[in-house]
Amino acid sequence: MNSTQGGTDPARRRWIIHVDMDAFYAAVEQLDHPGYRGKPVIVGADPRGGKGRGVVSACSYEARPFGVRSALPISQAWRLCPQAIYVRPRMERYEEMSRRVFAVLRSITDLVEPLSIDEAFLDVTGSRQLFGDAESIGHRIKAEIRHALGLVASVGIAPNKFLAKIASDLGKPDGFVAVPHGGEAAFLRDLPLSRLWGVGPKTEARLTHIGLRTIGDLAACPRATLEEMLGESGAHLWALAHGVDEREVIPWEAAKSIGAETTFGEDTDDLERIRRTLLALAERVAHRLRDEGYRGGTVTLKYRDSTFTTLSRALTLPEPTDVSGAIYRAALGLLERIPQRRLKVRLLGVSASRLVPAGEGAGGQLSLFGDRPDRARALERAVDAIRGKFGDEAIRRAALAPDAAKPGNAPGPRTAGRRSQKARGLSDED
Repeated sequence: MNSTQGGTDPARRRWIIHVDMDAFYAAVEQLDHPGYRGKPVIVGADPRGGKGRGVVSACSYEARPFGVRSALPISQAWRLCPQAIYVRPRMERYEEMSRRVFAVLRSITDLVEPLSIDEAFLDVTGSRQLFGDAESIGHRIKAEIRHALGLVASVGIAPNKFLAKIASDLGKPDGFVAVPHGGEAAFLRDLPLSRLWGVGPKTEARLTHIGLRTIGDLAACPRATLEEMLGESGAHLWALAHGVDEREVIPWEAAKSIGAETTFGEDTDDLERIRRTLLALAERVAHRLRDEGYRGGTVTLKYRDSTFTTLSRALTLPEPTDVSGAIYRAALGLLERIPQRRLKVRLLGVSASRLVPAGEGAGGQLSLFGDRPDRARALERAVDAIRGKFGDEAIRRAALAPDAAKPGNAPGPRTAGRRSQKARGLSDED
């Protein structure tokens, strides 16, 4: 055993837990809608009777026997499982539940490394005196997530990240797999090569060609042979096959950008619809900035037309912001920089980058767009609080109300920032 993993001294042995929420988006939908439970639920684009575009974001385990998987084209999912319940993603709700999941994890240890909205590594080496051995901690995490949130997590426990990740994957759904120190070789021996990080179809074919089919086969292969064949990646795979992974759990990494995007169900050149969509995207980005404690210094517009040509335009603001009106008007200005000859719009995205903590770079002077940032921010935080208490539909911006799509109701540069903040989604095109 390598030194990072604690050697032979049981008190110094490192213990890593990988927590992965089972079918997270679909599970939240089943939690919120009891009638969905026990039925195939597919979260993603509108299937439109098998003619829809877009992909499956997530699906419940009841949908998987039909061949439905994440990232599958939604039209193909419809052909495989037309009887499923199809729902559009509710990212704010999933993010809310994610925060509650991570609160459970951080009640165990500060050493929590998020991998995605529903997945994380924990280093619980220093938590054992308070909560018991690693397996006791793993059971505690599963029980608290189930009892407090009504959701199911799969847990893998091992001496390092690589083994813990495989362990949680093998146990799904509702899994609990622990790999003991000294049991690494037995755990890995019969698993396929594809379980090794860095082994894709091409590498697997090369390894299979020389007679290697399992991780145990690769572990028995001389390291020099693998290095000659694959270079540095050969040494990396040899180490993984022996259960060696020196990486530490990194508790937190500053976000580089925060964004949101949407693909239209049908390509559109309706300027009012495009503006309303930009406003809704700007509100989603602003809400996430406030929620995560950032302000963005640069706004970027992503624009994809019906030929799948993707353009982007960026604007650096005079000061960082977390106010939706400023972000919206920046995006609207960037839209005007897209060549007019472009065809109908297929996808729009808005993102904020050059992030700074919310307490920095936010003077009280008027912004480029004429907003009073402190006043606008206070209003939007008040709306955040109302929605947090009464739900997302309790208050919405007038420009995003159902009748706002009528001619003349699209938000313009002078009015968008003066209405209440953050609508729930993008109506039918989000």
